[in-house]
Amino acid sequence: MNDTAPQHHRPNRPRRHRRGAAAAVTAVAAAVLAGVLAPTAATAAPRPDAVQQRLDALVRADGVPAALATVKGRDGRTRTYTAGVGDLATGAKVPADGHVRIGSNTKTFTAVVVLQLVAEGKVGLDTDIDTYLPGLVRGDGFDGRTITVRQLLQHTSGLPEYMDTGRVLADPRRYYEPRELLDAALAQQAHFAPGTRWEYNNTNYLLAGMIVQKVTGRPLGEEITKRVIDRAGLRHTAFPTPGDTAIHAAHPEGYLRAEDGSLRDTTELDPSWGWAAGAMVSTTTDLNTFYSALLTGRLLPAAQLAQMRTTVPADALGPGVRYGLGLIGRPLTCGGTAWGHGGAIPGYETFGGTTDDGRTASIAVTLFPGDENIGKHADQAVDEALCR
Repeated sequence: MNDTAPQHHRPNRPRRHRRGAAAAVTAVAAAVLAGVLAPTAATAAPRPDAVQQRLDALVRADGVPAALATVKGRDGRTRTYTAGVGDLATGAKVPADGHVRIGSNTKTFTAVVVLQLVAEGKVGLDTDIDTYLPGLVRGDGFDGRTITVRQLLQHTSGLPEYMDTGRVLADPRRYYEPRELLDAALAQQAHFAPGTRWEYNNTNYLLAGMIVQKVTGRPLGEEITKRVIDRAGLRHTAFPTPGDTAIHAAHPEGYLRAEDGSLRDTTELDPSWGWAAGAMVSTTTDLNTFYSALLTGRLLPAAQLAQMRTTVPADALGPGVRYGLGLIGRPLTCGGTAWGHGGAIPGYETFGGTTDDGRTASIAVTLFPGDENIGKHADQAVDEALCR
């Protein structure tokens, strides 16, 4: 959900620069660690390789314990990369295409399911959310009868944010019900009138997930698995089941910096507080496959994909960045747009983009929160990978 966050920096938000979000998880200074591993590649990458050099710099200069990437370039070849150390306690290598928590990329999966329901005539984009969740959203300055499904997916609802990072990190293995999270938001004041501004907010996707469950009568994770993961052929992607705190396949450990300056292993946590906004686990290769499948029309009819790509300015995420319905458009230095999302959750942060002509890149690092330079440099690496 962080995105696992707006700036201060909540988990589960895209970053500002990339780093999104009007309020995300508090950034902390990055660690300076040594150690770089040679790239692993589905197809051997030439050396020196610009992506590998970028990952090495994220480890050496920006202090992330590990960095992973998968890139499909202009030549159509797919390459995977690693740098750093997968486990600081044991010195284990970074597993090639290892599993990571993908934070707010989960929002795109949730949005796809909602838009599939729109295509099926079961949900209306411009229908008020009270139609699906009657009487649920009432509070100080907000009312579900005046907020539409589109405004949830586009972050223009004005609803307050439910995420409380301090509470989550105080007890990272605690399970949260979606209604408990919603109550935390409803106890606050509205931020603005619906449709008058854009502001990144995890509460929007919490409600989108609740609408999916109400309309389908099935758990959100099951709907995402059936409608998106299975359909796109994602073999290394999962929506965790309730109470599941582990990453079950090969993965690098994820870290955040504690108050005393040490790195704290946060790999094992209950992502239920991210839920529809940021709970999922995947790999950089599967993320590339997902966004490619989405943009080529394998997951949505043309009309709904066009709605998803209809954007509003999202300047908090960086110059020229725009936000659609669970999809971010970021301008490339070589021209054109990279579509994707990105995400952050304690221990992991992901960055990426996919172009209309099939180029795609995803990068993951195993430190969050971290220095702002991490997001800046990872975004530059994505841009370079797509533009070279």
